[in-house]
Amino acid sequence: MKVRFWGTRGSIATPGRGTNHFGGNTSCVEVTTASGELLILDCGTGARPLAGALMAPGRRPVHTNILIGHTHWDHIQGFPFFIPAFVLGNSVAIHGPQGSRGSLHEVLAGQMQFPYFPVELDQLPAAMTYHELTEGIHTIGGTRVAAQFLNHPAMTLGYRIEADGVAVVYLVDHEPFSDDLWRAGAEPGRIESILHEGDRRHARFMADADLLIHDAQYTPAEYPAKKTWGHSTYEYVVQMAAAAGVRRVALTHHDPSHNDEFVADIESKARALGRELGTDLEVFCAYEGCELLLEPRSASKPFLSADPVQASVAQRKFDILVVDDHPDTLTLIVRALQEEQYSVTNATTGAEALRMIDARMPDLLVLDYKMSGMDGLEVMKTLRAKPDTHHLPVLMLTAMTDEPSTRAGFDAGVTDYVTKPFSIPQLTSRVRACLARIQPRVLA
Repeated sequence: MKVRFWGTRGSIATPGRGTNHFGGNTSCVEVTTASGELLILDCGTGARPLAGALMAPGRRPVHTNILIGHTHWDHIQGFPFFIPAFVLGNSVAIHGPQGSRGSLHEVLAGQMQFPYFPVELDQLPAAMTYHELTEGIHTIGGTRVAAQFLNHPAMTLGYRIEADGVAVVYLVDHEPFSDDLWRAGAEPGRIESILHEGDRRHARFMADADLLIHDAQYTPAEYPAKKTWGHSTYEYVVQMAAAAGVRRVALTHHDPSHNDEFVADIESKARALGRELGTDLEVFCAYEGCELLLEPRSASKPFLSADPVQASVAQRKFDILVVDDHPDTLTLIVRALQEEQYSVTNATTGAEALRMIDARMPDLLVLDYKMSGMDGLEVMKTLRAKPDTHHLPVLMLTAMTDEPSTRAGFDAGVTDYVTKPFSIPQLTSRVRACLARIQPRVLA
């Protein structure tokens, strides 16, 4: 399998002297399998020079699959300049996550409306198809691709491409689920020692990868001021990759304020951390023009999912119960979820919530941790003690991010956390990810 980086920058393109080495184009990675299948990961401004290479004289018609992690501008702004889409006889299949407040076609068409661009999406001569994905295992262009939701303020998928006896995992944009990576008292460096189930799921998804391409936009010093923006640090990525048995890590989505010297310093520190952890993990910062040829291993481990493809959230109706004793927060959450077309009820106390659940089981409980009277942990203990509510998904809201509080919540059966203060996009993305993992009810 061949991998080439055409864009490694995050947020906005940054051409200039200071970015000559690592590059100024936004995210775009080319993956070519031994059988000639072409997959393109993201379609930032790096897609323009890639398009030029694909359309070089003597090349055959282009048939490609574009896997978009999410539709923020830096991941799609190169698509209007993807020349193969302008040529009759070529075909372009675009894949991306459900839940972007509009279909994939509508979102891509939006940036090509006449006020912004001279050619509209539906005028492109190539054969264009659009595929909205959920979590699970997909066959894309004859290649096995696993998809899993990431932690970002928009619905975002990470991709694991398995072909030719190797696995390439692409995880951009993503940030840690928890401030603390390891459980107290557990041996660091092992997946089972990771504190937050979201981070454990993330580590399992990248396990045994031959190449991990991962967002590392911020330094550890920068991250506290950028928390909830949806990006990682090199420390998080290297520790996760080492625990997951990854062979090689490419740090990418470089911050637009980081010049070549700054990124090189990140690379040096990330490599030093890898050595400190006592692993043979190879770490580097991705740069434009970097080309890797991945050789097959004799014992490649495919990613396994309990459910090959999760059911579509868009085609299902969900009932959500929100519990919070702060009136303003409660009103904000209810309105936000109602705008997402969910059926939403609310309660202001734990006792009231339990009565409502007994009367009508919701699909998801959004529960505040600290409440007067019965707090969130007491509600959890009551729910998990009953067979009918033992598996009810619970998304807990909390300002308590210390390791003991987080561990206590998971020990009590919490499904996921959203840390206060949170943004509405962050909340709705996490709600949608929880709902995507709920299997449809079977009516008797």
